[in-house]
Amino acid sequence: MRLAVAAGIKSYKDSGISSLHVDAAVSPLGAAEGAFLASWSYKEKERNKFPSTISPLQEQDKQEWNVGKVYADCQNFARFLMESPANLMTPTLFAENVSKAFEDAKTDTKGSIEVFVRDRDWIEKENMGAFLSVSNGSDEPPKFVEIHYKSENCSGNPLVLVGKGVTFDCGGVSIKPSQAMDEMRADMGGAATVTSAILGACKLNAPGHIIGLIPLCENMVNGKATKPGDVVTARNGTQIQVDNTDAEGRLLLADALLYGQDFKPTAILNAATLTGAILVALGTAVTGVYSNNELLWNQLQNAGQSTGDRMWRMPLLKHYSSQVKPSQLADINNVGTGGRGGGSCTAAAFLHHFVDEGVKWAHLDIAGVMSTNGSDLPYLCKGMAGRPTRTLLEFIRNYES
Repeated sequence: MRLAVAAGIKSYKDSGISSLHVDAAVSPLGAAEGAFLASWSYKEKERNKFPSTISPLQEQDKQEWNVGKVYADCQNFARFLMESPANLMTPTLFAENVSKAFEDAKTDTKGSIEVFVRDRDWIEKENMGAFLSVSNGSDEPPKFVEIHYKSENCSGNPLVLVGKGVTFDCGGVSIKPSQAMDEMRADMGGAATVTSAILGACKLNAPGHIIGLIPLCENMVNGKATKPGDVVTARNGTQIQVDNTDAEGRLLLADALLYGQDFKPTAILNAATLTGAILVALGTAVTGVYSNNELLWNQLQNAGQSTGDRMWRMPLLKHYSSQVKPSQLADINNVGTGGRGGGSCTAAAFLHHFVDEGVKWAHLDIAGVMSTNGSDLPYLCKGMAGRPTRTLLEFIRNYES
């Protein structure tokens, strides 16, 4: 239904028709997703080429259709955040956009929503030295966004989601090649998809207590930038040897994961455009998932099967942990000793080091699904994909601890 309705909607582009009804009887949710994902573009003039009103033909399909529209709208919000030029989506502007979106969502939810935007002083007081080591190379101030959502009559421990928020990544001193560097405006895809999924949970009054943690900064080069071989200290005192400043996302996530565990979560997930290696391994078809808990993985897998934005489990082995620790100068290295092989696996092993024993955790490496060429997913135009927002939303709505 997603594919069929998307094809139908795209056939009406530039038709001059303002209103369109969709026979959505087979799957109103999927039909709405296909309709509103296919008719969205970052450019307003492109969006205006589609019918301005799209609705289900049958009245009885309206409720499920509206749920599907929320799913699509939230993925489109993630697409907007990711596609925006880096000078128009700095850490400060990202925080402002997210704060406004959740303020607007308060009219739709029966639960409580709080958003806190922390500044550098707070980050320093929290001893997030790994996070700060990345932000030091940019003149843009870092931010740490904290989102709290509680449904009605909820008193349980939270589900915590962490999203990597590097709003532009040139690689730092270990600078990237210039080709396609502009795409690194979307290196905050983890932050975009996590915030958008939680936003959807608020709008749909999902049951539970959810906390979103979003460390935001740029990875740039100036006189204060981290140098290869430098040693930085994470929130829990772990010393990290930074041999590659372009492996920066894991440094933000380490401090955020440590902070997230202070809330005694039932589970903690992180999403990040973390490694090019996951694109080599899996292409653009699926998100790579590393998890230390079978139940958590099963719930993510089921969510992906439902949304069509699928998950694929990757190995979380001691073999990879032995390649990142101990390092020559510190407790752990931010890159593995295995050369080019298993880069996504050693990144996951690095993050696993900062998850306490007994804490249920999953790491989603979403670098492979960051963008689309416009043909691999017919209901998405070329550009930043906003994946896997709908799968995260589906997971949150059906989560069982």
